[in-house]
Amino acid sequence: MKHAESVTFGGSALDRAAHLRADVAPLMGAATSRTIVLWRGKPLVDGAARDRLVRLPLDHPALAEARGAPFFLGLEEAGACFATDLSAWEPGAFDKAALEGFFDPSEQQHPELLAGQVFCELRGVMTRLDARDAELAATARALMLWHRSHRFCARCGSESTLAMAGWQRNCPSCAAAHFPRTDPVVIMLITHGNSVLMGRSPGWPEGMYSLLAGFVEPGETLEAAVRREVFEEAGVRVGEVSYLASQPWAFPASLMFGCRGAALGREITIDPKEIEDALWVSREEIMAAFAGDHPLLKPARKGAIAHFLLRNWLADRLV
Repeated sequence: MKHAESVTFGGSALDRAAHLRADVAPLMGAATSRTIVLWRGKPLVDGAARDRLVRLPLDHPALAEARGAPFFLGLEEAGACFATDLSAWEPGAFDKAALEGFFDPSEQQHPELLAGQVFCELRGVMTRLDARDAELAATARALMLWHRSHRFCARCGSESTLAMAGWQRNCPSCAAAHFPRTDPVVIMLITHGNSVLMGRSPGWPEGMYSLLAGFVEPGETLEAAVRREVFEEAGVRVGEVSYLASQPWAFPASLMFGCRGAALGREITIDPKEIEDALWVSREEIMAAFAGDHPLLKPARKGAIAHFLLRNWLADRLV
């Protein structure tokens, strides 16, 4: 589709320099190398608009509390870029329940950092970051969450060790090598005439609806996953399916495949175990929701691929 790679986290042509991952010691010692920093999934940002990542020298005092070695993300114009997990640091007070909820609006300030340099929820700042900072933040977050949940070997159960500058874990007991996991997810723009199929999950903010989505199962094509998920969640049969765009989604580690599908009918029968509600929404209603004028409907979060697909559908830019 037109503008497919302009989706948030769509990439910035970062040179990931995978051939350097086996030995990054020279890069870590270089004066030009820098690291971005995350605290429990939140990137360290700066600026009144919270619109840019902070890049710190690798010997910055704040990094003394880092958890493990930094991950090598790639080469930027100014030098090597790493990512450091500062999750071991404990702020004086923070709302742990909010941190683990749908969206945490709080900010954390480390005492060794400058005023205005704060840790922010990535969902809240993702549309403010430029393409490079968005790619770095999403990559670092996905890697850190994978390491946190994959400490032990899936083959023998022994604790594994970090390798290849964060892009691998090795098991010292059975010699198995493990690599960062990405889960494929289809998200579907299902249309019938002038309307699009929208749904909501339990626990979402009131009025928030989005496109239907679901994980791709083993042995399944994207087209088959689209048809299965839409029928399972809403009872709607889908005919022709086409691919539109993709988006890395580090919440926690998915690759969203945006697809378009033509519904064969409009009758909806939801599975309450899958979704809370589903409905057909006209193009005019989507436009009103985007403008903030719809009395009930709130659009998908700006920056998410659902919002991107709907906006391009309204602008007739899908082909």
